[in-house]
Amino acid sequence: MRIAAALLLLCLPPLAAPQAPAAKEIFEEGQKAQQAGNYQLAAAKFAEVLRLDPELIAARANLAVAFSSLGRFDEAIEQYQLVLAKFPKNFDLRRNLALAYYKKGAFAEAAALFSALHDERPPDLGVATLLGDCEFRLQRYGDAVALLTPVEAANPDNLDVAWVLGASLVSSGQAREGLARVERVAHERQSADAYLMTAQAYLKLTYFDQAQQAAREAIHINPNLPGAFTLSGIIADYQDDLDAAVAAFEKGLQANSEDFDAHLYLGAICYVRRQLDAAREHFNRALALQPNSYVTRYELALVDLRENRLEAAARGLEEAARAAPDWLPPHIELAALYYRLKRPEEGGREREIVERLTEEERQRKATSPVISPILPSQ
Repeated sequence: MRIAAALLLLCLPPLAAPQAPAAKEIFEEGQKAQQAGNYQLAAAKFAEVLRLDPELIAARANLAVAFSSLGRFDEAIEQYQLVLAKFPKNFDLRRNLALAYYKKGAFAEAAALFSALHDERPPDLGVATLLGDCEFRLQRYGDAVALLTPVEAANPDNLDVAWVLGASLVSSGQAREGLARVERVAHERQSADAYLMTAQAYLKLTYFDQAQQAAREAIHINPNLPGAFTLSGIIADYQDDLDAAVAAFEKGLQANSEDFDAHLYLGAICYVRRQLDAAREHFNRALALQPNSYVTRYELALVDLRENRLEAAARGLEEAARAAPDWLPPHIELAALYYRLKRPEEGGREREIVERLTEEERQRKATSPVISPILPSQ
């Protein structure tokens, strides 16, 4: 996406340029280098000016811009903070500082800064969009939707707003509302990220063919897009095309050997195919990546159960049930397993839980057109 606005080269009237001839000449050389996109040279020039005059705020501000442009975000943040100590209300400096945090991936810090800027200048489209994107990346989808819905109404043709709002709607479970927005961005920008989100929206709406086509478009545009092959595998799993799913998950693991979902789903397919050693290996890899994954513990318990390791299976199922008390599968297995272990009282308790959760699930499916994942999110 294109929502990260360009950093401003800063030489505002309060940030006076150097007066000494040597420093002034070097400062101007730094500005020219920065305007030409030679940020390495610009940083060297501004640093040289600061060695001559450590109090020269204009050089320090533009050194921060150069550092940020070079991806040296911690150094940029340090320089911006030094300048802001003298000019705490300067809007452009504060926006550049927020952008440095954003580009660093420190979205909580960026969100706090963008929020203050947005309160100060609500009409600033770039600030509002970047704040919405921070909220999205922090998984505060409702906040992003609330913020950007009126922004979209005032800017209906802005694709950056459409992308962040659409992605937030899809991620918050409002797949139908978000689909048109992310699909529009995907088509108009040929964006792999937007095609991947389009695939997720179609999957949630059970339009499997459209979901798979969108996933393929994402892969075509960017074969290295994280999670693209894995999502394609998940869609194929829903379509009961296990061979295609396995091929996609294996490609996902070639791209990222620590892809949790690929290990988890591959393990589940191996279990269905009675390849228990391979299933256990994938589940153990998944558990090493996410030790608190109750789904993985449940799947490992099924392997133990199939291999007649009943006590180990009971422990795994109990851990899964404690972690997700309203998730039906571990209760179903425990209800039967407790009777095998001659623990009828616990078996009866689990049967009651199964009956209650089954009825709740029936009612939920009757009212919702959106599918739940084969394996729940954790």
